[in-house]
Amino acid sequence: MGSKTLFFFALLCFSAVSAFAENEEENPGLAMNFYKDSCPQAEDIIREQVRLLYKRHKNTAFSWLRNIFHDCAVQSCDASLLLDSTRRTLSEKETDRSFGLRNFRYIETIKEAVERECPGVVSCADILVLSARDGIVALGGPYTPLKTGRRDGRKSRADVVEEYLPDHNESISVVLDRFSAMGIDTPGVVALLGAHSVGRTHCVKLVHRLYPDVDPALNPDHVEHMLHKCPDPIPDPKAVQYVRNDRGTPMKLDNNYYRNILDNKGLLIVDHQLAHDKRTKPFVKKMAKSQDYFFKEFSRAITILSENNPLTGNKGEIRKQCNMANKHH
Repeated sequence: MGSKTLFFFALLCFSAVSAFAENEEENPGLAMNFYKDSCPQAEDIIREQVRLLYKRHKNTAFSWLRNIFHDCAVQSCDASLLLDSTRRTLSEKETDRSFGLRNFRYIETIKEAVERECPGVVSCADILVLSARDGIVALGGPYTPLKTGRRDGRKSRADVVEEYLPDHNESISVVLDRFSAMGIDTPGVVALLGAHSVGRTHCVKLVHRLYPDVDPALNPDHVEHMLHKCPDPIPDPKAVQYVRNDRGTPMKLDNNYYRNILDNKGLLIVDHQLAHDKRTKPFVKKMAKSQDYFFKEFSRAITILSENNPLTGNKGEIRKQCNMANKHH
């Protein structure tokens, strides 16, 4: 290799390293306490708002927990879930997979409180993730330190929601595959489905297990309660007809869910499969015995979910309002 060629090669390497270093500076990625200089009060404000909202409307905490799954599992943790429909695009909120999601207006309440302190600094994507983290604590679940620094996407991902979000009637293999694509392993999936220990399920989602014939896999003691709560084979989706996911501790994120599904009291097909599939059953049994183990795996899985392909650095934007992309003149 001649000296000229060597010099040229060294120059190329140097340029590549410099460009990489510049990109690293421009895009530090996610970090703990990302806002410590630009908005030091951000996480405290979000935590306080979540607490106040939970005091007034207990079901907000369930919503925050569902939001992180419905947003972060669909390609990127970029708050695309929060965007309203426009003339050209459908909102993710209006897809079938988002049935029952609500309380989006209270995300705006949190955003407004943060904006009063630090206008244009904190993303809706970070608000969505941190409100989920604090909602989990409000429900008696574990506190999970999470990184921040996400930026907001500009487009709805409604057209691909079904490719990424498993449905409650999918086989456990599909569910495991979808999560595995995000880096979440089997115990992580079993722990995340423990979120079914809180909230409620609309009759629309479970009548196929009751009518025309009762699913023989269901615990007969539980069937009576389900039929009482869901008396119509074709329920009205707008009616307040639902069954609590866990009758024992419906407002607590705890390991009671695992004991219920081992006793065939899971409402959804996926709950039943989780307790009986040979890949997941050992973890279900372990979590039924140990709440500490459930919480440890749940925190680990939430962390991975919250870091799924975020927009950082100069990608995306910081929305002024969480339900619409900024207007670019």
